[in-house]
Amino acid sequence: MKTIVFMPVAARQLDALPVQAREAIEAAISRYAIEGRADVKKLQGREGFRMRVGEYRVLFREDLSTILAIYVGPRQTIIYS
Repeated sequence: MKTIVFMPVAARQLDALPVQAREAIEAAISRYAIEGRADVKKLQGREGFRMRVGEYRVLFREDLSTILAIYVGPRQTIIYS
């Protein structure tokens, strides 16, 4: 299992989401950390990955032992650059 770490901005973004969305994102990240399964794609043109959870996206980086969440929010407002 990988350790999940939220950048301070990502933690605030997660806390601001509706309860159902927050729980779905937490469950998806946990499942990915344990099983390595989720709707994840590598970002093009930059380092990192995106995880799709319904209408929400999580941008993150990972190494062998850690998942570092950088951004959490609705797909419409996400900035990939």
